[in-house]
Amino acid sequence: MTRRIARGERLVVASHNLGKVVEIEALLAPFAITTIGAAVLGLPEPEETGDTFEANAALKAEAAAQRSGILSLSDDSGLVVPAIGGSPGIYSARWAGPGKDFAVAMERVQRELREGDRRAYFVAVLALAWPDGGVQLFRGEAHGSLVWPPRGDRGFGYDPMFVPGGGTLTFGEMDPDEKHRISHRAHAFEKLVAACLADAG
Repeated sequence: MTRRIARGERLVVASHNLGKVVEIEALLAPFAITTIGAAVLGLPEPEETGDTFEANAALKAEAAAQRSGILSLSDDSGLVVPAIGGSPGIYSARWAGPGKDFAVAMERVQRELREGDRRAYFVAVLALAWPDGGVQLFRGEAHGSLVWPPRGDRGFGYDPMFVPGGGTLTFGEMDPDEKHRISHRAHAFEKLVAACLADAG
């Protein structure tokens, strides 16, 4: 059963990735939702033990909701490159190492891809979890291709090497408002809005 989010409700953004938190806050801004980052509440990052984006998004949202007692929204996202077996996929953040250095991660993608098919897509799964139980999942994808060397210093993660289909700029070069309209996270968010927020704008 789909549950609605009330205008003005408090919501924990269950991520310690500042780029994700800022992007999700921007998407929620029109709905007068009060967002709180997980780090602000001192919530630990749960270990991502799932084998899909959906499983990892759900476990992060449920952990935040249970610990905080507040409606929680998490995101599990990553870059999928079919020519290298779908990697880095759910391990996209891990490829950046403990220092979360995505320059290292992008170099690894390029090294493994070499002259292979450069088509790729981003996946984002948003999980909305209530403190009294229940999780809803929303998946979005953005398809495009990879460029080398990376371009642009906007966005985060693999954005500087990803050009969305039909475009010429990487996500790292693009104005954030434009990215918010076409990104994988935006597509997932559209589904969340339609299910839970359509009357709150």
